[in-house]
Amino acid sequence: MSVDTPRRIVLLRHAKADWPQTSDHERPLAERGRTDAPVAGRRLADTGIAFDLALCSTAVRTRETWKLAVHELPERPKTVYEERIYEASPGELIAVINETPDTVDDLLLIGHNPGMHGLAEVLAGEAEGDSRTRMNRTGFPTSAFAVLSFHGTWKSVEPGVGTLVDFWTPHD
Repeated sequence: MSVDTPRRIVLLRHAKADWPQTSDHERPLAERGRTDAPVAGRRLADTGIAFDLALCSTAVRTRETWKLAVHELPERPKTVYEERIYEASPGELIAVINETPDTVDDLLLIGHNPGMHGLAEVLAGEAEGDSRTRMNRTGFPTSAFAVLSFHGTWKSVEPGVGTLVDFWTPHD
């Protein structure tokens, strides 16, 4: 990768979850979530980003979202299930991102709110078009994703380093 080539981080919030009598970590996807996750996967494929690595929360709803979405991608990236993503703050998520190997150009992070929305806001020092306006208007609903680009190493990811390139929601 050349110095001029930006790296990309895509933040995907899990699809709509059900509320059965179980722990929050074990909540499965609701019917709408099982419908929306493949749609999000197709839209991720449409971005043309060839993910080198996917970091996914260990919660049932994020694993199910990823399982349904990844089948829509042209190539399956290496996937690591990372328990630290569950209930993580933006700062904790940045710490996880900082550990990404520099051989990775494009990273997908599958997680939860409020962490995903907070991380997108914290990282986006700049935004293209109306992406920030749309994200702030809709919040960060289930199955939504934000695409951020930045220059530098993964260890250099910190607040304000990125540009919010795109924001997508399934019901916008």
